Amino acid sequence: QVHLVESGGGLVQAGGSLRLSCAASRSIFSFNAMGWYRQAPGKQRELAAAISNRGRANYADSVKDRFTISRDNAKNTVYLQMDSLKPEDTAVYYCNAEPLYSSGAYWGQGTQVTVSS
Repeated sequence: QVHLVESGGGLVQAGGSLRLSCAASRSIFSFNAMGWYRQAPGKQRELAAAISNRGRANYADSVKDRFTISRDNAKNTVYLQMDSLKPEDTAVYYCNAEPLYSSGAYWGQGTQVTVSS
């Protein structure tokens, strides 16, 4: 089993910052891509940010220029730096990993991010 463990969620005021971490149980080079999805109450899960094995990042339009995804290969960890947070960013954030040589994906348990107005 591959395990993904998220941390770093919490409660912040609008305009504040948080950094989420996703630690994988094996080398992140075994994943084609890793990313962060989020799901707000009553809404569909959506991709917030993703980073490929080669380091290419992409973002949802709603978070572009505010969020930054990065990775530390030595720590098998992917980060999501969230700045200028807005109330609409409130959601459960899930780490996702796409295997290189098999179908499907792995998911973490999620971490709650709440932004107050």
